[in-house]
Amino acid sequence: MVTITGFQKRKKANGESFNVLNLMSGVEVIKSNVSGKPYLSARKANVICHFDDATCLSLVNTKLPGTIEKQECDPYDFKVPQSDEVIQLDYTYVYNPEPANVEESVFETAGNSLN
Repeated sequence: MVTITGFQKRKKANGESFNVLNLMSGVEVIKSNVSGKPYLSARKANVICHFDDATCLSLVNTKLPGTIEKQECDPYDFKVPQSDEVIQLDYTYVYNPEPANVEESVFETAGNSLN
């Protein structure tokens, strides 16, 4: 499951605006490559939508089925937040609306039958 955490306004090249929903996965424990210590993180992704601002705002905290998955892409520079360090990444995160595993599929079905 993923959660809608907010939205952003974006503009097309022709100046027309649209909204993008911000999604976040559940918390996961990751081992630091530098210190070897565990830390908590969550994957984030964005999904384009055709909803107006009020609808986007009303969707915040809504849970959606699926996962946020790591996907390879062309290398790009990324500025590390709260730092001047710039690193090169060759992946991004994308939303996959299909349940990631049987457990998620079962819980999703059980949740829908309660409504």
